[in-house]
Amino acid sequence: MASEGVVAGSVPEVNRWVVSGAVMTGTIMAVLDSSIVNVALPDMTSSFGASVEQITWVVTGYILANVIIMPILGLLTERFGRKRFYLVSVALFTISSMVCGLAGTLPMMIAARVVQGIGGGVLMTLSQAIMRESFPAEEQGIAMGVFGMGIMLAPAIGPTLGGWITDQYSWPWVFYINVPIGILNFLLINRYVHDPAYLVRRKSQIDWLGLALMVVGLGSLQLMLEQGASNDWFHSSYIVALTVISVVGILLFIWRELAIDHPVVNLRILKNVSFSSATFIGGILGMALMGSVFLLPLFLQSLLGYSAMDSGILMLPRSLAMGLLMPVAGRFYNRLGAKTMVGAGLAMSAYGFWGISRLSLDVGYWDLFYPQLWQGVGFGVIFVALSTAALSSIDRPQVTAATGLYNVVRQVFGSIGISLSAAELARGTGRYKAILSEHVTVFDPATRSWMAGATASMQAAGADAFTASQRALALLNGQMLRQAAVLAYNHIFFIVSLLFAVSIPLVFLLSSSKSAEVEIMLE
Repeated sequence: MASEGVVAGSVPEVNRWVVSGAVMTGTIMAVLDSSIVNVALPDMTSSFGASVEQITWVVTGYILANVIIMPILGLLTERFGRKRFYLVSVALFTISSMVCGLAGTLPMMIAARVVQGIGGGVLMTLSQAIMRESFPAEEQGIAMGVFGMGIMLAPAIGPTLGGWITDQYSWPWVFYINVPIGILNFLLINRYVHDPAYLVRRKSQIDWLGLALMVVGLGSLQLMLEQGASNDWFHSSYIVALTVISVVGILLFIWRELAIDHPVVNLRILKNVSFSSATFIGGILGMALMGSVFLLPLFLQSLLGYSAMDSGILMLPRSLAMGLLMPVAGRFYNRLGAKTMVGAGLAMSAYGFWGISRLSLDVGYWDLFYPQLWQGVGFGVIFVALSTAALSSIDRPQVTAATGLYNVVRQVFGSIGISLSAAELARGTGRYKAILSEHVTVFDPATRSWMAGATASMQAAGADAFTASQRALALLNGQMLRQAAVLAYNHIFFIVSLLFAVSIPLVFLLSSSKSAEVEIMLE
């Protein structure tokens, strides 16, 4: 293995808040692009003459690239230098954003989104590592609070901002807006961010087999999760093939990485019990957050008739609570410790999801406000303490690799949460519809009374007896279907609540390091 040695010279002193502003500019831009594009998809469908299935690749390509690039950032920063690699990624993201806006065909758009996703995945992950190193040990919680505020608030405002830009201008401006921000980010990073003195530049031989297995395994898994619902899951040979390829690819990848001395992804970091426990809890958090972000707007729009804008406004309490609480929670980390904060956050999140597991078609604003508020507070507390605890026992040279692994698990679990939620919603609605149908029969007095009243109302509106009867029957079937869907939503939210509750014992495996101990680890 050839080494260029430790970066020479002392690292210039730069105010940590200036560094934070520089890296968070790129982070917010990258995270925003994971959600701001969604509302522009209908307009893109018309522009490209694409089907719904084809246009989803605009989203899938970005996420897929994120997932593939994150685990190998430790290797890439060692090889090219962190600052240089960050600057290249900003340039890639900015240029590909311009290409996305100029794209005249769907393949060109998807290719540009993949490149954009590679750049975005780097910005999100390296920003967290840089923020961690820019703050002293006693302010690690504050650093993760500021970082968390950015990555939590950006997806929340993305759809609203994207909708406004699309309505006022046109969908290409959703991408063009990144260009001035990307240029600003490049200038800030070039001026204020420097490689740490401990960074060792290595140009060892790349484990190409391990890299190929990772791309095949994680890529197939992400494709299976993204496209399973639209292809009827395991009734599709395509989804079955992706599942087999992903399982085999990931197992071979794990075997390969543990068998060689210089792996492309250092999975040995997972031997650290505190880090692996925090990573798993982070996966649960990602699964619950992405699953609920997918389900709740669907419930509000499909069953309660809310507009996209109104449903977004109704979900603001959780996002605002998360964003505003994170910097505050960071200040309490050294006083309370990871175990207390993560445990309390898990309990609050479990309570919040239990609160929305009792939905009905008559649910009002305040019925959703308070459970979401509990969720927002719980998520905010968990994220800050968990991010800090996950990296507190990792040696500095391994922080970038650990951050990439931590983030990719949360990303993949988030996709799993969306896929499982969609599958369980369809399956649960059918199951509860069958259960309700057993009780809604012609032998049931309440059913006969309801049908008689509905038929009479149809006849009073001008329908003949047969048509009125058929319309009343269709109305009854629709009511049962809606009630079945409500029960399915409630069932999923209850499972999420239970998932948070059963995760609480994992808190005891987290590092209990305080400031002094963390300082030693950071030196």
